[in-house]
Amino acid sequence: MPDGSGNPLGKYSDFYECLCPKCGGEARRESDTMDTFVDSSWYYLRFCCTDQTNSMVDKRTKYWMPVDQYIGGIEHAILHLLYSRFWTKVMRDLSLIDISEPFSNLLTQGMVLNDIYYKKTEGSRIKYFNPGEIEVTRDTNGNRTGANLMSDGTSVEYGGIGTMSKSKNNGVDPQSLIENYGADTARLFMMFTSPPEQTLEWSDAGVEGAFKFLKRLWKFAYEVISLGNVSQLTKDNLNKEQQAARRKIHETVVKVNDDIGRRYTFNTAIAALMELLNVLARMDNACADNQSIRREGLECTVLLMSPIVPHISQTLWTDLGHTGLVMDAPWPEADKEALIRDEIEMVVQVNGKLRGKITIPVDAEDELIKSIAISDVNVSRFLQGQVFKKIIVIPGRLVNIVI
Repeated sequence: MPDGSGNPLGKYSDFYECLCPKCGGEARRESDTMDTFVDSSWYYLRFCCTDQTNSMVDKRTKYWMPVDQYIGGIEHAILHLLYSRFWTKVMRDLSLIDISEPFSNLLTQGMVLNDIYYKKTEGSRIKYFNPGEIEVTRDTNGNRTGANLMSDGTSVEYGGIGTMSKSKNNGVDPQSLIENYGADTARLFMMFTSPPEQTLEWSDAGVEGAFKFLKRLWKFAYEVISLGNVSQLTKDNLNKEQQAARRKIHETVVKVNDDIGRRYTFNTAIAALMELLNVLARMDNACADNQSIRREGLECTVLLMSPIVPHISQTLWTDLGHTGLVMDAPWPEADKEALIRDEIEMVVQVNGKLRGKITIPVDAEDELIKSIAISDVNVSRFLQGQVFKKIIVIPGRLVNIVI
């Protein structure tokens, strides 16, 4: 067994003591093996032509390579990525391939962190225990005062918080999450809690929050589905509230497309979908046009959520009356007409401090904007008896009144 003191094969005489296959004399078998990174440094090239038996790779690498998007943790960025670039250049110099770089884009994902618990055993070796095996004691202020094994009550040391790993035994068993919450909850929590390039601290409360959101989505979906087929939406007769709801749907489509497709910020995409669900859930369900808007919003939500929570999305997609897999359905595109605004909201500042918000026609001239800003109830309280030095209008954003 490896104990950290060197190559275990070099200490195992049954392995290294042997007979020479040529002369039959006493010999020593080589115990210095190649690092596993050697094979993993060119596997992406082999994937292009796995059935090739006469050479390492063939011309199919010209079609498939380079890889469009590389995603890996920090260890990959300094080990696997470095070795891969080296081996790619070696194989290029050997005229096996034509490319000089194996990957077109890199996203270095953050690591998942969790608590570390351990005991020192005989021989000063360290044994790690999974956080699920530990009962933590705390004082009245919630500060950690100790930790004990649930199995026998003996105390263990707290090693702080660190990257989840098998060596530290501080991973979370996905099977227990799947059994208690479903795989989609685990996926949603991981994608929502932080941007992909930042570290994520594991939180059972965060998992519960993701589960509650999926339950809200499920409940809303069946409020919509229970109505059956709804009438065709009459877009020309929508009131302001209905126009705003449809605009929110299609603004969300635009944002999620950009967040997932360009920025890789899945957490902000999920947050936008949560906001959309709040808007749709507040709409009165009695009106036929409202029912149509809610269904349109639900279908967009299910499609946009499908890469993140595929299981619940597939079930809701089927229950909405669609056939086939949700992953094969056309990706939503924003309705440009729904995005058109008749009015916009601008903030009003007095001497640089926020004092109110106003709604103005989208094509309003500066003088009208100034007039609406001055007469706003919240703003006017800060202007009484004051002399205006100037009023600055930044189109589409804010009005700053200097007194």
